[in-house]
Amino acid sequence: MARTKIHPVTGATLRRDVRPYTVRYGGRTLTVDLPGWYPEDNGESLHMGRDMQASDEALKELRSIVGDSMRPAEVRAIRLRLKLSQRKAGDILGGGPRAFQKYESGEVAVSRPMAQLLRLLDRDPARLKELNAQAAE
Repeated sequence: MARTKIHPVTGATLRRDVRPYTVRYGGRTLTVDLPGWYPEDNGESLHMGRDMQASDEALKELRSIVGDSMRPAEVRAIRLRLKLSQRKAGDILGGGPRAFQKYESGEVAVSRPMAQLLRLLDRDPARLKELNAQAAE
């Protein structure tokens, strides 16, 4: 791997490094270590591929704290309390056969409506019978 790169826009020499980066969402902040290609000064940096994973994870975390989304572990815990397999949860609640696998791995963020549905079912699991009956029709 090259030790330096030239920034395609600014022409600055960039070096591989990890620097603190603050993610902001819903009035909250979270600082993460963000890998990337950085100039010697505080100019424009480059982030490619997996570099953004740290900031993406921080954003998901902030969304779950603010209440717009759910953490993967929370989705899994609710699904298990409802005694549903990932496939059955996707069939009954929506999203398809792999939806809950993706939610629980963090590959896909849970939509706000799905998060609300899961929280409602967690509070009143008996309502799952209604949805199960509708799915069977």
